[in-house]
Amino acid sequence: MRRRIYLLRHASVAYFEPDGRPVRPEAVSITSEGESQARATRDALAGVHFERAVTSGLPRALETARIVAPGVEREVWPDLRELEGGRLDDIPEEDIERAFTGVFRGVLSEETRFLGGETIESLFDRVLPALERLLADESWDVLLAVLHGGVNRAILSYALTGERSFLGNFEQAPACVNILDVSSDHWVVRAVNVTPYDLAHLSGRQTTMEQLYNEYLPYRKRQ
Repeated sequence: MRRRIYLLRHASVAYFEPDGRPVRPEAVSITSEGESQARATRDALAGVHFERAVTSGLPRALETARIVAPGVEREVWPDLRELEGGRLDDIPEEDIERAFTGVFRGVLSEETRFLGGETIESLFDRVLPALERLLADESWDVLLAVLHGGVNRAILSYALTGERSFLGNFEQAPACVNILDVSSDHWVVRAVNVTPYDLAHLSGRQTTMEQLYNEYLPYRKRQ
């Protein structure tokens, strides 16, 4: 028998002040736009009975889960937190654009660093054991997991390949829904990056990381 995971990315947040100054990513909350996105996702999943709601414990994940599954206790799994970036000021000027816009392109090596910080190897080292612990618990049938773009890519890549292969080209829009079925020896990927508030993705063709680069660039130019 297959069990089902509804794997979400948290809703929109503001990682930068209006002038481009970075905000500590572990402290950001979802915006009013993010709240609207999360409500749209909640409405799309209204017929689903979640037995558990797993989050990374970061505010943006907890807040999204609270809106999407208001009656379900939110669990904190710190190993499922987002990739940790380094200091943006330490990234050389000639590398800063690629650090943002190129980080999730193609198949990434495990040595790849996210914005000069944590490696893909480190991400797999904590996410895959957490995923194994979650799947070893047979008490649930339908689970909500509200996580992050990098973490979701790692899980989706593992579900497709069965290996520590990081496929960066999965876009993960705010409050998007991925649907995975899993049995003891097999994954089925049902849906990826479904955005109930914009089903046809009419809002634009930039990736999330490209949008973040454009938000950060005014600040960088003033340094």
